[in-house]
Amino acid sequence: MKPSRLLLALLGGLFGVAVVLGALSALQVSVPAALGSLWWSLLLALLLLAGLDAFRLRRQLSPQLARQLPGHLPLGRWSEVRLSLENAGRRTLRLEIFDHLPDGMAGEHLPLSVELPPGESLDCGYRVRPLLRGHFRFQRCEIALPSPLGLWQGRRYLALPGETRVYPDFARLYGAQLKAVDVWLGQLGVRQQPRRGLGLEFHQLREFHDGDSLRQIDWKATARKHTPIVREYQDERDQQILFLIDCGRSMRSQDGELSHFDHALNACLLLAYVALRQGDAVGVATFAGERPRFLTPVKGSGQLNQLLNAVYDLQTTRQPADYAAAASLVLARQRRRALVVVVSNLHDEDDEELLAAVRRLGHRHRVLVASLREEVLDRLAQTPVQGYADALAYCGTRDYLDARDRLHERLVAQGIPLLDARPGELGPELVGRYLAWKKAGVL
Repeated sequence: MKPSRLLLALLGGLFGVAVVLGALSALQVSVPAALGSLWWSLLLALLLLAGLDAFRLRRQLSPQLARQLPGHLPLGRWSEVRLSLENAGRRTLRLEIFDHLPDGMAGEHLPLSVELPPGESLDCGYRVRPLLRGHFRFQRCEIALPSPLGLWQGRRYLALPGETRVYPDFARLYGAQLKAVDVWLGQLGVRQQPRRGLGLEFHQLREFHDGDSLRQIDWKATARKHTPIVREYQDERDQQILFLIDCGRSMRSQDGELSHFDHALNACLLLAYVALRQGDAVGVATFAGERPRFLTPVKGSGQLNQLLNAVYDLQTTRQPADYAAAASLVLARQRRRALVVVVSNLHDEDDEELLAAVRRLGHRHRVLVASLREEVLDRLAQTPVQGYADALAYCGTRDYLDARDRLHERLVAQGIPLLDARPGELGPELVGRYLAWKKAGVL
């Protein structure tokens, strides 16, 4: 509880009067004695009123408060939190409300200033923006409650527990349900490559149309129907896709507001959404984290929720990437042939260990290595050199990039597919490569 501006103003006024009366007395100016008595009376009356007002404030009931918190929040996006208040007292309350946000969340429109008539309820809200993924707990809410006479302001801390999960930015995934998949992918910059040959899975028989290949004709059906009948194929379904995500120190680099790891999760979820729509099974495995995780590839739209629940609280560590252990995990848990997408930020020290691990995986699975490239390095490499410090930065950057390029060349020379992309472009690049392979029937 602290004094309000009104009480401070009244005390300041009485103090000013006391200074004037003291100055007049020092200057031996005649002052009526009744003024001094009146001043003391006013001071005593103010103190009594302030004490009574403080007593009434302590006995005053706090308004009933409830928080409506979304169960899931997308990382980096603004979401609304609603507060419900109910005044069970007999007078109008003018309140300031401040909700205590957990670390890792930014707030907007706090504190809230509301006026609540007696016996009525009110809904208000503010916005939060998660800066980190994971499980977050809200503990309490703080209100500033004025006293009946307005001489004091009490601070009440109301226990208001709540929990929410912050997922990768999945809002665009669910928003895409309203669009045709091809149109949506086109807006993201994904271009499907032309089909080479036929798909691998039979779809149906139909009549011959202009443009159909003679190889598609089913001669037995043609003989029965006495008209040309062709066999129509579709892209093979029921493929297995497994994301192998690096949670080590190389993924802690920051590009904009998101780390490389968050960009990688968003890209994997984007490809998972597309692959599940294509009828394929999707799973995920992690390495170099606090503990390895493995989610078996499964088909169906519900698998996207399982993926979100499996990765939403993943955090990077300072451990180096152990590609040998990651390969052993996949080979032990993933028996069926799959497309294994290794997502990491490759450095030159990963050379021999990475090559050995990818070769082991390649004996049973098809492997795609996706490496994230730091945008800041591209900018440094293109910055004009204007001094000694700039020359050192340029030479260091070029040496680092050349070493990584040599690693990429070795991977390609070994016949290992490689995708080198900026963090923000990784999602569309992955989807484009997946669709091209699926059309070509090489998965």
